[in-house]
Amino acid sequence: MPLAQLLEQYVSLGIFVLAAGLSVLSFLAWRRERDRRMWIVTLGYAMFAVYGLIVFLEYPLLPYFPYATLELLEHGSAILILGGLLAFFVALTRD
Repeated sequence: MPLAQLLEQYVSLGIFVLAAGLSVLSFLAWRRERDRRMWIVTLGYAMFAVYGLIVFLEYPLLPYFPYATLELLEHGSAILILGGLLAFFVALTRD
């Protein structure tokens, strides 16, 4: 596997692990506080985690799915980043 693909794999795995961990911590804070903003933050981190997982799984799934389908899924999942950023904006602007 070329260096660029390895770098993409490790970075996306890191995004998945970190975002999943922060999502769990945000969920626990939401359960303790019952603040709607923490629920929104939890969803934002979950979107980042799903994005990281999709990008991480792209190369291992290559033998099982057509390349075009996986590339479309990877590039289309960038909308999750947009959704996560929007969720953080909503959480910051809520009263």
